[in-house]
Amino acid sequence: MRERIDGASFAQMVIHASASINSQKQEINELNVFPVPDGDTGTNMSLTIGTAAAELKKKIPHTVGESAHTCATALLRGARGNSGVILSLLFRGFAKSVKDHDEIDGRDFAIALDWGVAAAYKAVMKPAEGTILTVSRLAAAQAAAAARENRALESVLEAAIGEGQRALANTVNQNPVLKKAGVVDAGGMGFLVILQGMLDELRGVPMPADESGEESAPKDKADFGSFETADIQFGYCTEFICSRDTKKDPEALRGFLSALGDSLVLVDDDDIIKVHVHTNHPGKVLEEALTYGALLTVKIENMREQHTEILEEAAERGAEDAPRYIAPPEKKYGVVAVAAGDGLAAVFHDLGTDGVISGGQTMNPSTEDIMREIDRTPAEIVFVLPNNKNIIMAAQQCIPLAEGKQVVVLPTKTVPQGIAALMVMDPDAGAEENESAMTEAIGSVHTSEVTYAARDSDFDGFAIKRGDYLALSEHQLFGTDRKLERLLKHLAEAEPQQSAEFINIFYGEDVSEKEAQKALDIFSSACPNAEITLLSGGQPVYYYMISAE
Repeated sequence: MRERIDGASFAQMVIHASASINSQKQEINELNVFPVPDGDTGTNMSLTIGTAAAELKKKIPHTVGESAHTCATALLRGARGNSGVILSLLFRGFAKSVKDHDEIDGRDFAIALDWGVAAAYKAVMKPAEGTILTVSRLAAAQAAAAARENRALESVLEAAIGEGQRALANTVNQNPVLKKAGVVDAGGMGFLVILQGMLDELRGVPMPADESGEESAPKDKADFGSFETADIQFGYCTEFICSRDTKKDPEALRGFLSALGDSLVLVDDDDIIKVHVHTNHPGKVLEEALTYGALLTVKIENMREQHTEILEEAAERGAEDAPRYIAPPEKKYGVVAVAAGDGLAAVFHDLGTDGVISGGQTMNPSTEDIMREIDRTPAEIVFVLPNNKNIIMAAQQCIPLAEGKQVVVLPTKTVPQGIAALMVMDPDAGAEENESAMTEAIGSVHTSEVTYAARDSDFDGFAIKRGDYLALSEHQLFGTDRKLERLLKHLAEAEPQQSAEFINIFYGEDVSEKEAQKALDIFSSACPNAEITLLSGGQPVYYYMISAE
């Protein structure tokens, strides 16, 4: 039985834990209790600890203190969603406890767990029972009790997991929402999977296979950074196959295409002509091809755009090793917002937002993602609009990380709240005045959302069947229906919409313009006194996102 570990062993335990939760993330995702398809707790926790595992693989820390510090720092920057942030806090407190330790035993581990729990509880405004906090607290308490009897690390960790499992089973009785759904807390389960992965490493249990699908980098690869995008003379890679419906000589086509570009390859037989060419005029290429026969296949790619994306990806891969770039302030105020959907991103950009981070209900950006945009924003004071309750904590972690600028996180829980806050920002007002006005604006907008049920459920008196359309009013279940138009009419007739002067309807990526027009007609008929605007939001998950002011 393992009694003590060094830094390398601790690092390997974290790497094993990361692999464990990655292999079980979907099972954890499915524990999300509300019928809206937001099951991302397992994904968020997996991505969060995955950043730590990736960092620990780069170097082998000699001491537990170094290893835990590296882990906590990576977790903080990679934290996604509330569950990821709390996980990072648990490890941050743990790291502070062992910072001066070369090795630790079970007693040291138990004390560090307790420090982690204290850090997590301190950061949560209103801790509730039946969550990851409960599970981690009771597990830490049992670890301390076990350490008084036996200081072997393996024994202490086993005792902590055993008590954690009992605490997890009881979460269904502590949280009314969990009880209705008949499931245990997803975050608590994720935490125990991580602890079990650490214990498995101590016991020599084989690590779960990496299901990420990532391939090892090739030994030799082209250096795309050795030339500029502007150096690409012919921008469109054009490939096609056309039938030979005429008696025209393909060699004449070869001569025509040679004058329009380079990298020309032309192959023909009795039935078809196949062409590859780089050109700035793909339209002319295809028009000429049609004089030979019908187009059977066509593929056109913008090589300048491809090159830019390759360079950006390479830059992101090397970002961790590159010096941190912080844009010097050029103005007093800047704004960073989170939104999912090209249409919503365009709205924020039009209103003066400096950086829009893609994310929302089912993919929460990490603290590092948000911090990167803050760094890029050339302003003295940067307002952050999370626009989702599960992103607020990750955004708040950026406040102490900011260098050379002040960060103000506004507690926007919906995109309409973020837009409302942005509308009242005054570039000539003071920071406190702006924060107050923007916070007040958040409370002036009512948000409704229409989505679908991902599972059968009994919630707030509604018997919900998988595939039902759901209407949410300020995140509370408003109604369900098998007919979308009937549900929209019911929503339009509700008081927030009836008393509103302005209504904005953002339709999602799964809604056609024709279908969206029907929604507009329903609201226009039900709310004749309101000024109603229909906008393509392009958001996932939600068919409609509706703001009423």
